[in-house]
Amino acid sequence: MKMKGIELMLAALCLSCDFNADDYPSGVLVMDETYFTNGSDAEDGKVLTKAKEIVSSDKEVQLEKLRNWINGRELQIATLEDYPLSYTEVLGNGTRVGSGVAFELIDFLKEKFNFTYKVVVPGFNIIGGTVDYTNSLIELLNGSQVHMAAAFLPLLSDQRGYIFYSTVILDEGEWIMVMQRPHESASGSGLLAPFDYRVWTLILVSFLAVGPIIYILIILRNRLTGDTEQKPYSLGHYVWFVYGALLKQGSVLSPIADSTRLLFATWWIFITILTSFYTANLTAFLTLSQFTLPFNTVDDILYKNKYFVTVRGGGVEYAIKTVNESLYMLHYMAENDRAVFSLDINDTTNLRTYVEEQGFVFIRDRPAITHTLYTDYRQRRATSMNDEKVHCPFAQAKHPILKKKRSFAYPIGSNLSHLFDRELLNLVESGIIKYLAVKNLPNAEICPQNLGSTERQLRNGDLIMTYYITMVGFIVSLVIFISELLFRCINQLWTRNNVNDAVAKQKASVSKGYNQGLILTMKATPPPPYQSIFTGGIERNAGNKWKHVFGSKTRQLSREYPGFISTTGLTTGSHGIRRIINGREYMMYQAPNGETQLIPVRAPSATLFQYTYVD
Repeated sequence: MKMKGIELMLAALCLSCDFNADDYPSGVLVMDETYFTNGSDAEDGKVLTKAKEIVSSDKEVQLEKLRNWINGRELQIATLEDYPLSYTEVLGNGTRVGSGVAFELIDFLKEKFNFTYKVVVPGFNIIGGTVDYTNSLIELLNGSQVHMAAAFLPLLSDQRGYIFYSTVILDEGEWIMVMQRPHESASGSGLLAPFDYRVWTLILVSFLAVGPIIYILIILRNRLTGDTEQKPYSLGHYVWFVYGALLKQGSVLSPIADSTRLLFATWWIFITILTSFYTANLTAFLTLSQFTLPFNTVDDILYKNKYFVTVRGGGVEYAIKTVNESLYMLHYMAENDRAVFSLDINDTTNLRTYVEEQGFVFIRDRPAITHTLYTDYRQRRATSMNDEKVHCPFAQAKHPILKKKRSFAYPIGSNLSHLFDRELLNLVESGIIKYLAVKNLPNAEICPQNLGSTERQLRNGDLIMTYYITMVGFIVSLVIFISELLFRCINQLWTRNNVNDAVAKQKASVSKGYNQGLILTMKATPPPPYQSIFTGGIERNAGNKWKHVFGSKTRQLSREYPGFISTTGLTTGSHGIRRIINGREYMMYQAPNGETQLIPVRAPSATLFQYTYVD
């Protein structure tokens, strides 16, 4: 007899195979010397006997009896429509034959043990469970209507009371999500894409911490060294320096000490490197045809309350409806009609109907969805040869939301698994099952997230985060503006209610003294001239320009009206006091009407001021 390719591959593996099975499950029924316990007709195909005999007898002897019993016998094998792992085809004469990976394994066992089989399908294409037992696969197995189930069945807790799973795990099933390929980054999060959330968190922490750290180190340095030249700025100045550096802005702070300069330079170097990495990664993200998928985990479906679809009676449905399964968190969505369990066995139809047209998320095991996407890709490519966006309207998540081990199943009490497990174990360990699952697929990834051949054009949705930031900025600015007005009104009201009558009289006398003392002769008073910083008093001429007066008059007026200076908080003397406002130096004077006037000290501003107000 001519051997098949799989047999040739296993020949070297099984020349010296020795099957050392574990103890049989408690309560299992196996053959006796007559092959059956109750004398029932051998044609019914049941392989049942007393459990105690298999324990006391030699296992190889019992396995040899099984080989003799199955030789030339026809088995009833149930299956499900689960392309490409297991499915059926109806021939022209009406005969149903099994296909897929599961039946390639069955055909190998058929040649090995010389039996024939008949394919049986349940009334509904469902595995079955406590709530939908009728017309299910487990009904056929539990009622001993079939000898085994040739399908990749996930090991679920709800089914263990009805069937006996094979002790050999065929593979680990992975169920992944498939969704519409987004036209832009998910939720417009392109601005946040270059860095991981941990990096953003650390940047925020450093932004909040560096300003106070620099402030503390400078104060500590001044106290330890006794330096009086380096003036420690306020904490707010350092915070604004850190913020301005982060936005690549300059600073009015000019440290003198070398150690302070190194602190400033260290932060600048850090920001330069950080912004360079961000700019490069943002450019790559916005120009490549790679997208951030909106749904990657079960939490994304729950948080966004997203509609999803999966096949009726599959592993995902039972994992959702069974209390102690990992997907039970989705059962509320199923109860609220946010989930669809499709009865259509054609995955391409489900993909186009629910995902492409209605925007659902399709949850399916990896082999099935990979073959479905490849079939859809070939059909679309036949109509459009060059546009990858037309070929690949779908995208699949990278990580599965459900993992379950899968195996064949038998009726409770059957010992056929102990005959087949040795051969199936060899197939699993040699990697043949994995090979059969992907043998008709190309080596390249089908419709990856990064469509390298497609030029990316930025869309409005890519910049949605920019709009959010702008809106938040304007809203915060408006709130601060309203707060400033509110505090100003409160401050003016509080000041007006607490002004001392004596101070009011002093202000009145000072104002009168000024009007009579020749320093200011008009009530509409712009700031004094720049030269008044050095020469003293000032007055206006007929041309409405400020000009100098003799310093003696100013000194005389200061002696006559000392309350003028004390009521405003200015230091005594005709030169006012020096103040730094918004990083610029000014001299502060008081006008006759009680308002404080400013004279710029720095040369450019002083020149403009002199030209405007002074003869």
